[in-house]
Amino acid sequence: MLLNQLSKGKPAVITKVGGNGALRGRLLDMGLIPKTKVTIRHIAPLGDPIEIRLRGYTLTLRREDAEKIEVEPVEA
Repeated sequence: MLLNQLSKGKPAVITKVGGNGALRGRLLDMGLIPKTKVTIRHIAPLGDPIEIRLRGYTLTLRREDAEKIEVEPVEA
């Protein structure tokens, strides 16, 4: 499942970070690395951007960037 498909409030664990070159590097630098637990906190009214919680901070991502991150839902 992709991060942008995850329901609001459902926890998940990142399994793979896609993208090419600078985009992938930027995602990894922001802490979006495999085995990291993430939760979607808020989705903008038109669906872009989305706000996620990970590693003790809140991060806002464009939906296009969230499509590059694969996650696996986990039980809270």
